[in-house]
Amino acid sequence: MRYVIREHRIPTPDARPYIIALGPDGNVWFCESGAGKIGRLSTRDGTIAEFPLPDKDCMPIGVIAGADGNLWFTESHAHRIGRITPGGVITEFPLPTPNAGPNGIACGVDGNIWFAEPEVDQIGRVTPDGAISEFSAGITRGSRPLAPTAAGGFIWISEAEGSAIARVAMDGTIREFPTPTPNSGPRAITPGADGHCWFVETITNAIGRINRQGQISEFAFPRAGASLRGIDGTPDGDFLITENAANFVARMDMTGHMLDEYPIPTPHAGARAILVLPDGRAFFSEHDVGQIGELVPGS
Repeated sequence: MRYVIREHRIPTPDARPYIIALGPDGNVWFCESGAGKIGRLSTRDGTIAEFPLPDKDCMPIGVIAGADGNLWFTESHAHRIGRITPGGVITEFPLPTPNAGPNGIACGVDGNIWFAEPEVDQIGRVTPDGAISEFSAGITRGSRPLAPTAAGGFIWISEAEGSAIARVAMDGTIREFPTPTPNSGPRAITPGADGHCWFVETITNAIGRINRQGQISEFAFPRAGASLRGIDGTPDGDFLITENAANFVARMDMTGHMLDEYPIPTPHAGARAILVLPDGRAFFSEHDVGQIGELVPGS
């Protein structure tokens, strides 16, 4: 499959979009980490709406659709979890642990929202009514958990400094699995159509795969210095991957073979997270230039 890339400029300058998610309304929602806003991009016509947060310096990072029909997001600098309705009504919940720096976020099979607290090496859980629990037993100190995803009844979280993937049960029990390559720098992680989780290794320039038992395989990425950041699966079983430094989006199959690369039209866009929709379109955040990129299947 080939893609054509379109770009959508965010109205607020220096928005610095980060993680993006598909909302219950069928639109793409994203965090504006530089502007203290939550953004919504219409998947129908590409128009963007913005919802300012009470603290413009709160630095929202992660966002995910919850089982309750709302969007949930992290405020890294304000150390809060936020909830926003599809209509834009915002509620915030402070974390019990000071200076936790919440980052990535995922919706668990238990209907709760799970999130990483990299500044204190903890995993947090918030219920739909805002009750928060935190878990640290089983996490290596200094490992900096960052990016969670839900798969197979667990939450899987990459540990950027610990070079490991943590598996979290719904009762908060945590087990770590180190990557075969030390100092690999795992970041974004996503479920694959094969039932395994796939993740990027930013430092070692590779793609990782972990099965339910914690066995990890690694696949070298062919473009040197790509600085891989985001990954998501396509409807046909491949993966789309953002190359932050090289300014490409790559497509890879489940054997670890790169099928194609698509240059991002704007130079030095700073591609971060990527989200593939059920219709095959994909959206990715262009953090450094304040845009949302869109990959449209084409010839």
